[in-house]
Amino acid sequence: MAPLSLTLGYVPGATPAKWARIWAERHPDVRLELSAVAAADAAAAVRAGTVEVALLRLPAETAGLAVIPLYEETTVAVVPKDHVFNAVDEITAADLDGEPVLRPLDDVVSWPDAPGNPIDHRPETTQDAIELVAAGLGALIVPQSLARLHHRKDLTYRPIVDAPTCPVVLAFPEGPQPELVEEFVGVVRGRKPGSSRGQAQPAPKRTAREKTLAKQAARAAAGKVARKPGRAARGRR
Repeated sequence: MAPLSLTLGYVPGATPAKWARIWAERHPDVRLELSAVAAADAAAAVRAGTVEVALLRLPAETAGLAVIPLYEETTVAVVPKDHVFNAVDEITAADLDGEPVLRPLDDVVSWPDAPGNPIDHRPETTQDAIELVAAGLGALIVPQSLARLHHRKDLTYRPIVDAPTCPVVLAFPEGPQPELVEEFVGVVRGRKPGSSRGQAQPAPKRTAREKTLAKQAARAAAGKVARKPGRAARGRR
């Protein structure tokens, strides 16, 4: 008989280590397999069963999925180390006015009317955009975790205090769940050890916040909104 396992997908920059550690402590007999997935493919991977649960960023096409908000990432601007932004601890959207800004095709920051002057060339990936930032072509607006993931000694980043944050959620298929998925949802939600082990649990009800995020994701999936200069609400640091 094959050993039990659960596959957790995660997008670049997401940090599954905390939940993987708790899972290993509580369920040493069930292997948690971590699977890196591209941001654009994460929701589809859950629907297809390639992964059973996933850490993904909103907005995403979440039709047929239940989502649990986990945390919201600070949005930052990545610039060369000798950039004027290096003289301050944080910046505002207005500070990016007139700045050339790179927008990769895999951009994950949902910021309609984002500040800066988008350059005509759109690099294919965030990694490609980082290379262009280092070459002095412009700034890059990303979640802080991606700035850390692609860290280079010749680059720095600064939080944009009035930028929208980047929500990270746990996603899994709607409806009744296999026991292992229920167990993992329990871990994420802070359920105490043994409180649901071996018990059939109904699919978790969505909170008002979860419903709002799902609606936002559905609207975003219906059509991508162009990003042009402007402002957004202050994000949590």
